Amino acid sequence: MSSENRFDGLQEFAETVRTGSFTAAASKLGVTASAVGKSVSRLEARLGTKLLHRSTRSLSLTSEGEVFHTTCMHILEELESAEGTLSVGTSVPVGRVRVDLPGAFGRRHVMPVLLDLTLRHPRLDLSVMFSERTVDIFAEATDLAVRIGELRQDVGLAARRLGTQRLVICAAPIYLSEHGTPRAPAELSQRDCVVGWRSEARATWLLKREDGPVFTQEARTRHEFSDGDAMLSAVLGGAGLSQLPTWLVSEHIASGALVPVLTEYAGAEMPIHAVWPQSRYMKPKLRVIIDALAEAASSKISGFHP
Repeated sequence: MSSENRFDGLQEFAETVRTGSFTAAASKLGVTASAVGKSVSRLEARLGTKLLHRSTRSLSLTSEGEVFHTTCMHILEELESAEGTLSVGTSVPVGRVRVDLPGAFGRRHVMPVLLDLTLRHPRLDLSVMFSERTVDIFAEATDLAVRIGELRQDVGLAARRLGTQRLVICAAPIYLSEHGTPRAPAELSQRDCVVGWRSEARATWLLKREDGPVFTQEARTRHEFSDGDAMLSAVLGGAGLSQLPTWLVSEHIASGALVPVLTEYAGAEMPIHAVWPQSRYMKPKLRVIIDALAEAASSKISGFHP
């Protein structure tokens, strides 16, 4: 019976990917480069697939290696978290949490909460990605995502509502002076509109009449950006109309740098949720983050409207 087990080679493989070479990984692990290389080769043989492209000058992941590396990192992080929990107590947040955040909202309103937590819990580590797309939490080994918009009915996911963001259509005075102010929603299909990333072929904005239902209106896409701050910069520069959250534009509206339009249709809101893989036991490192975000929402910090 082989003396190898299913965890042999994982740490060597992960460290090689992180550092970019067998030599650097060996220095970190306190062994020889030859030992690291052989360990990774045995891992590949056991898996029956090539994980790394090797050349005399560099190493790079194969497509199979990329998939396995994501899973490998998740396993090692979970093991580190479990060991840390045993050593410091079950209620202490320990280990790395992989978080996916929407760009502008995440940077402005979620990151301050997360960084404050790391100061209070020195063994809590973060891996944060900013993206406007809806990540596959399971495929990308994500521990927690903050999502803006209506949730899909994804099996195996749990969610906690944090609040809502209110939407307003606005433009810079220079744009309105040159092109006029729209008076009806249908005009949006003929105007220069700055829109965010979307999976649908056509851009639609959410509008709401006073005491009426929310409805969608197609907006003609002149410029498309995957980041709220980029959208804001374009609109401030006179690039066109955009529907943006009030937390992003309120100061610019107050200063006159942006002018709200179609205000009689400005009642639409989008929910904000924290989403994570459902399980019978929630790890302390995840619970402390979710509770902190919920507390921030309940205190009505800018951006959250419970």
